[in-house]
Amino acid sequence: MQPKLLRRFTLLLCILGVFMHAEDSFGQKKKKKNSKNAPAVTSAPAKPANGGPKNGPKPYSEVITKEAKSKDGLFKVHQIEDKYYYEIPESMFGKDMLMVTTIAKTADGIGYGGERTNTLMLRWEKNENDVLLKVVSVNNFAADSLPISMAVKNSNFEPILQKFDVKSKATDSTGVVIEATDLFSKDVQALGLPRNRRTGFKVSRLDNERSYINHIHTYPINIEARYTLTYNAAEPPSNSSTGLITLEMNSSMILLPEEPMMQRLGDRRVGWFSRSIVDYGSDAQKASNRTFLDRWRLEVKEEDMEKFKRGELVEPKKQIVYYIDPATPEKWVPYLIAGVEDWQAAFEEAGFKNAIVAKRAPSKEEDPDWSPEDARYSVIRYFASDIQNAYGPHVSDPRTGEILESDIGWYHNVMNLLRNWFFIQTAAINPDARSVQFKDEVMGRLIRFVSSHEVGHTLGLPHNFASSHAYPVEKLRDAEFTKAMGTAPSIMDYARFNYIAQPGDEGVSLMPNVGPYDKYAIAWGYRPIPDAKTPEDEQKTLDEWITSKNGDPVYRYGRQGNSYDPSAQSEDLGDNSMKASEYGIANLKRIVPNLEEWTAEKDKPFKDYEDLEEMYGQVVTQFNRYMGHVRTNVGGVLEVYKSSGQDEAVYTHVSKDIQKSAVDFLNKELFATPTWLMNDAIFARTSDFGALERIRGVQAGTLNGVLDWGRLGRVIENEALNGAEAYNIIQLFDDLRKGIWTELPSGKTIDVHRRALQRAHIERLETLLNEDEPSVPAAFRRYVGPQINASQSDIRPVVRGELKTLQRQINGAIGRTSDSMSKLHLQDLSARIDDILDPK
Repeated sequence: MQPKLLRRFTLLLCILGVFMHAEDSFGQKKKKKNSKNAPAVTSAPAKPANGGPKNGPKPYSEVITKEAKSKDGLFKVHQIEDKYYYEIPESMFGKDMLMVTTIAKTADGIGYGGERTNTLMLRWEKNENDVLLKVVSVNNFAADSLPISMAVKNSNFEPILQKFDVKSKATDSTGVVIEATDLFSKDVQALGLPRNRRTGFKVSRLDNERSYINHIHTYPINIEARYTLTYNAAEPPSNSSTGLITLEMNSSMILLPEEPMMQRLGDRRVGWFSRSIVDYGSDAQKASNRTFLDRWRLEVKEEDMEKFKRGELVEPKKQIVYYIDPATPEKWVPYLIAGVEDWQAAFEEAGFKNAIVAKRAPSKEEDPDWSPEDARYSVIRYFASDIQNAYGPHVSDPRTGEILESDIGWYHNVMNLLRNWFFIQTAAINPDARSVQFKDEVMGRLIRFVSSHEVGHTLGLPHNFASSHAYPVEKLRDAEFTKAMGTAPSIMDYARFNYIAQPGDEGVSLMPNVGPYDKYAIAWGYRPIPDAKTPEDEQKTLDEWITSKNGDPVYRYGRQGNSYDPSAQSEDLGDNSMKASEYGIANLKRIVPNLEEWTAEKDKPFKDYEDLEEMYGQVVTQFNRYMGHVRTNVGGVLEVYKSSGQDEAVYTHVSKDIQKSAVDFLNKELFATPTWLMNDAIFARTSDFGALERIRGVQAGTLNGVLDWGRLGRVIENEALNGAEAYNIIQLFDDLRKGIWTELPSGKTIDVHRRALQRAHIERLETLLNEDEPSVPAAFRRYVGPQINASQSDIRPVVRGELKTLQRQINGAIGRTSDSMSKLHLQDLSARIDDILDPK
């Protein structure tokens, strides 16, 4: 054999020897066949999963030492210096629990305190000397009685969030003790900074040296962990020189009910916070979505069922109770309570009395164990913060939608937001709003209004942006009507305050209350249907309740986020944006000359003009809102949800007359310079520069919005579907040109505002001609509609024709124009159009 082949043969024998040795050791307990005389190979003692006997479970007293600070609750929690131990009883293994993670404290640009970052359904499981914390998904479902349920389970294997060594047996010898420290002090992504923010801030790692547990508190049905996490980041949103992001997190682990509540199936015709799962056990010949409501468990006591069936009001088995945070300033407590209990009338429509109440939190003397972190209590939390907001979240069982608890966040500075809205929207007719410091009873009423709104969210109701469109504009000037009906049928809209009412409309209501839509929606979601045994059994009755209101705008639901439906807008009022905005502008014109007087505080002689500047900014913002409300009518499409059995259209285009009147309004109120906003006295006291830019920003922003890709696409589609009945793109461009370029036929002087507007028009046309619509991520397509293929649409031919028409008119006007600045402006625009149409 050649030396090279010999070496290869020898190497092969060595390799085979290794494999033979490995196979032999894999079956150490077995004797080889035909080897009776070979000595038996005995197996070595099995090593524990945790790395050997010395790391296995130890005696309880060696783990939970005398130094431990211990407290009973869902699990016993022991603290020994900076380490935390969970003592998990046997009865808690395999139970469904919910882990809700929120930001407790943060820096600028990293969310806000109280913002929820993740919700996970969990189960604790034992595995020999380990404990596994598994994430459970309920997104895919099939009843256990169906054969397909096994396939669903096999396709949804549960990921392990964390594995823990068993440190000791529990005191009752059936449970175990684990150390939970690393769950909150190390980088467990699901309980820390979300992935999208890590990417945005270029986070490299968690800094373990600067991350720690603040405390872990245990209660009968929940455990609250508060912990501080510090990340190394290349682009932190604030304190960038440090290269760090530090935030305080809170993870709340809540035991889910042993007996799940029956679901109530959702219907998009009634606005409701809901959740969807894919039901593989349905009769549909596809994987169908099953949507059910988030709602509190309100049940009729057995002894009251006959009364309920007779139509008598009954008290529920368990009330919905809100506690007011002890940190709340005393003078605002009664108003927060009233805001909660405003919903009692709505629950009466559902058949319950005293279903929802609010109470002051007990003092330490009354109940030393009471805590706002205890999941048995829902609390309106009061935060000393300059954030101008309040929020109303809830925690619900992902299996059924049962709301378990809610902590409404109330930031102190929401009062500034309320002051600004109430001042700008009502001061023209309301002496109580003509100040930057409201009387306590006035501010208290505003707090009650926002309290009611946030409580509505915690009951399951989302924003209903169609509500504010339900009432005719003129009815909102009628004192008798508004006292009976409020200013909108739902407090869940962003209807704010009555900016339509004019001087002389004394006695008119200025804000919405819990209204007829709210009562209808609460009844639809909460009224028990006694004979129904399954969610499907309820559907016929639920549909009848909806169809009984069909066609009545008071009971219509319009989703938030539909940017092309003028009947479902934020911050608007009344059924006609142009009429409503005309009244609103009339009131702003009354307010501006009085701003200096109404923002002055005569008892503060050294006060500066900060409030004057802020309130003037609010005037401009409100004016811009009106322009936005009107603009939405152009290319607008109404979305009115129906069921397939109703055989009615869901989507209809806004009429030609309404669209044209919207453009006419913009030409009159905005593109013809709103000189009433140019108040020299205010500018002289508040700013050295920027007055012109404020007006230009509103004009250009509105114009670009009218000439938005999606809006123009809808205008084109409307003509394709409805022909001469549609407001078409040629008519739109003609009407805009006639409003923006009125000086051209006569050679009139073009003022500085109009020159900026005309340049903005040319620049927008250039964008439409030479650029494509910016790409929108798929997740946001539902809010903006389909992407427009600019090169294949009618937009570019129309724009090219419009530029040529404008250039022809501009060139003709240059000789007629005597004002030097106007002539230079027109010459420049003609040259710009040359460059656009024939780029060098």
